[in-house]
Amino acid sequence: MKLYSTTLFFMTGMALVLGQDRISGADFATRSEVLAQKGMVATSHPLATQIGLDILKSGGTAIDAAIAANAALGLMEPTGSGIGGDLFAIVWDANSKKLHGLNASGRSPKSLTLSELKKKGLEKIPSFGPLPVSVPGAVDGWFELHSKFGKLPMADLLAPSIRYAEEGFPLTQLIAWYMNRTIPFFQGREFPNIKETYLDQNGGQLPGEGSLYKNPFLAQTYRKIAEGGRDAFYRGEIAGTIAAFIQSQGGYLTTADLKAHASEWVTPLSVNYRGYDVWELPPNGQGIAALQMLQILEGYDFSAIEFGSAEHLHLFTEAKKLAFEDRAKYYADPDFVQIPAETLLSDAYAEKRRAQIGVNAGVYPAGEISAGETIYMTVADQYGNMISLIQSNYRGMGSGMVPPGLGFMLQDRGELFSLQEGQANTYAPGKRPFHTIIPAFITKDGIPWVSFGVMGGDFQPQGHTQIVMNLIDFGMNLQEAGDAPRWDHTGGSSPTGEGPGAGAVRIESGISYQTVRGLMDRRHQVQYARGVYGGYQAILWDAAEGVYHGASESRKDGQAAGY
Repeated sequence: MKLYSTTLFFMTGMALVLGQDRISGADFATRSEVLAQKGMVATSHPLATQIGLDILKSGGTAIDAAIAANAALGLMEPTGSGIGGDLFAIVWDANSKKLHGLNASGRSPKSLTLSELKKKGLEKIPSFGPLPVSVPGAVDGWFELHSKFGKLPMADLLAPSIRYAEEGFPLTQLIAWYMNRTIPFFQGREFPNIKETYLDQNGGQLPGEGSLYKNPFLAQTYRKIAEGGRDAFYRGEIAGTIAAFIQSQGGYLTTADLKAHASEWVTPLSVNYRGYDVWELPPNGQGIAALQMLQILEGYDFSAIEFGSAEHLHLFTEAKKLAFEDRAKYYADPDFVQIPAETLLSDAYAEKRRAQIGVNAGVYPAGEISAGETIYMTVADQYGNMISLIQSNYRGMGSGMVPPGLGFMLQDRGELFSLQEGQANTYAPGKRPFHTIIPAFITKDGIPWVSFGVMGGDFQPQGHTQIVMNLIDFGMNLQEAGDAPRWDHTGGSSPTGEGPGAGAVRIESGISYQTVRGLMDRRHQVQYARGVYGGYQAILWDAAEGVYHGASESRKDGQAAGY
């Protein structure tokens, strides 16, 4: 494998390349894989990883450890997660030797109608404020996972986060940077309770790297959940506080909406890619876009195509464009529309779509969903269970709506509805919005192989496809597969009804100048990546040796650790 270290400057789709050095004989990995026999935890924050590892050492299951680590991330990484958001998971159950999927996403307020939104003169649901707030599903997701696969008491799982919230923890460089951008943004919009929740408990100043940070409000909320279960969140005082606050801000979420919420166990969908079964959850998420891309790309012989070459990126980009057009047309809440998933994932349909790819870049209607901050994590235990879990508030910290005294911000997933009538993802009361966050899993011959995920809005199906290809087509190990240079294509029709636009391939600097020129020769517009690709975690199970391999990429603060 060859690594290109390149400084790239882009202007109006043209590239000027300075200081290109070719380093021979080096791979992309920033460190070796982490190896362990009894258990492995990979999260986006080292302290959360350690909390999960402690749960495993105490005899807890992978699902117990994932819940404990996710609670910690809601405290330690509020810029990407929290109990104001939604959750999705794929679980390998060692007892039944089956994969189980959980959709813990919330629904829109039942009292808010499409006509009411139209009366407000809106062409799209706002990014911030009370209108994009949907029911937060994460807490119910915890309890669904725990009731089916948990072992230790929920109070034990939340205790480490309660202690850190009360005593404080040091902020990492990246999270401090995000908070210093986000908190002033919301304060500038004069959203209530921002200062009281995120600053007043910490000396009233914006925190910096290494600052000891506390959230006693969140500690109180976690304690109530630990003592009162899911009903403490969806039926009690917390639900009343959430509903009253949102309505006071001009929103429509009610206690009845929170009380009616329920997660859904779903059957994961898969395609076989060169002998490996790749699994994703069905819509309202976008996971099957990765499966559609893989179905198209399987028709090409990548043993004869170099990683990172113009041919590689061209074929990948065209497959993405085709899959995302279907994503815009069909992906939505299956309770409201019929989704032809079997057809979309069929060999015959993939062959038909593949035939549309030519030598040059195709021209498609374009639109884009912005990348929201997210956390992804995966855990494996001594019993053979594995969980692939992703959780998010969307758009970083979320909607800007912070209920008083609760310590968290509510999500703004409702922004991803379309307000154009007659589309699959058109807004309706009590409907789950189109979702960008997706967990992934790979099995081989009916046993677990890799549990993984990649953060980043529209990039996620593209990132999943790149990881699968890196592992299978290009023979990378688990760490290298995540550290290798990435790219994405912006554009393509959107489930929110947005478009058109020209679209562009955005690349990281590890992609060679020869590839940039080759893409331009194929009439692609090429731009420099804007840092939306970070957040890969993965665990691989080596069944022959009985060893877990863990990986966490270098673009963020994450850590893989085992015992």
